[in-house]
Amino acid sequence: MGLTEAENDGEFGDLKNELTKLKREKNAVILAHNYQRPEVQNVADFVGDSLGLSISASETKCDTILFCGVDFMAETAKILNPQRKVLIPDQRSKCPMAMMLTVETLRDAKRSNPNADVIMYINTHADVKTECDCICTSANAPEIVNHSKKNEILFGPDMNLSYYVQKRTSKKIVTVPQRGICPTHHMISLEEVLLAKEENPDAVVLAHPECIPEVQERADAIASTEGMVKYVKNSSKEKFIVATEVGVIHRLKKGNPTKTFIPASPYAVCPNMKMHTLEKMVQALRNEQPEILLPMNIIERARMPVEKMLAITTKLQNK
Repeated sequence: MGLTEAENDGEFGDLKNELTKLKREKNAVILAHNYQRPEVQNVADFVGDSLGLSISASETKCDTILFCGVDFMAETAKILNPQRKVLIPDQRSKCPMAMMLTVETLRDAKRSNPNADVIMYINTHADVKTECDCICTSANAPEIVNHSKKNEILFGPDMNLSYYVQKRTSKKIVTVPQRGICPTHHMISLEEVLLAKEENPDAVVLAHPECIPEVQERADAIASTEGMVKYVKNSSKEKFIVATEVGVIHRLKKGNPTKTFIPASPYAVCPNMKMHTLEKMVQALRNEQPEILLPMNIIERARMPVEKMLAITTKLQNK
């Protein structure tokens, strides 16, 4: 049985007090991804998706960023905030999907498809971003792809997000690598979704585009984590089956206390996201380690496709 907010505050009170003290001393901001542990989300200055968090940090006057997310997210924060110290509580918190795409694999694909635009998911490492024409997120992937003037797109590393995009564009999508996945989303089965729907026939099925095609096709809405937050807030419905990593349900409940949320799969837990704890956060701020360090030439080259995506997004929003 989960802790109530009051119990949670009581159990972690000393650590929260220490974090507050260290944040003030280090002029630090704490960023937590939607999939983090509840107690980590509760102490964060900003909770959200990876890109949104990095942008939020850019808008503050902090000296230090403590990023509670997987490695590529902290790298993105460094790319967008090169003058700031970026810390990650547990440096073993790596993204399995990002690890499936290497620079060498992408370069090989570019040689085989010389006329293609390279649009990669933000869930990639900094060195891979340097080889891209543009970056996308799960929220804007179809729009970014359709904005390209090329008819062939190298896209990856998630084959399920690639399926989602291909359904929404007439362009030829070449997935790199062919079978890249998020293991946590990929394990959410259609059978689990159908069972949850059978038990909750009045519930809306929300699915992340990293889910398998069968789950996407059964969903009432497909959205990024931030898209799910907005969808639920604007919906008149009271019950939702959530097909993504279960951590986002904590945020959904906090923002919508009268609504009901059912995980499509209770086993959809990203162990790497859950590596960060309040104890590790305290140690990271106290010691200013582990720090995300990237060569300046990588930062400069990786920032270009990210900034291009931001410019396209702004242009499309202002249309």
